[in-house]
Amino acid sequence: MSASSAEAGTRIEVVLVKAGRTKLRYPASVVSDDGTRVSVRAPWAAEGVRDFGFVRFEPGDVFTEHYWRDRWYAVKEVRDADSALKGWYCDITRPAVVRGGELIAEDLDLDLWVSADGATVLRLDEFAESGLAERDPEAATRAVGALDELELLAKLGQFTALID
Repeated sequence: MSASSAEAGTRIEVVLVKAGRTKLRYPASVVSDDGTRVSVRAPWAAEGVRDFGFVRFEPGDVFTEHYWRDRWYAVKEVRDADSALKGWYCDITRPAVVRGGELIAEDLDLDLWVSADGATVLRLDEFAESGLAERDPEAATRAVGALDELELLAKLGQFTALID
């Protein structure tokens, strides 16, 4: 395997970057890497509980995260400690990069939540405050397009085809 790919079963550091700074860093196990999509599994990486109102992320939750090198998003399947599916949290990101034992993704402040039954599809938008549209209009256009694509797939019931 090259430095830009990750072998199944190995450990990798997931590095989530926001506005040029590391927002979160955590260890994960590589599930698969086909050269385009790399999938990893990790426990909930933040401290304590994060209650969004529509879902709670908490200790014991397990995230199976799918990152693409050619798409502007990451899809994170969330399961509780008993393996019950909570849903999917989708980050709109620049295409992921794997190098030197790290998987790096830059968060672009647009997110989508899809409930386990697919009935709830919520756009979560911090985009306007981020200033990306002014700093990098092309990236902003790609980010909005990626969010629109994910939302449409979810509403058409075709969302899970992305990660099957």
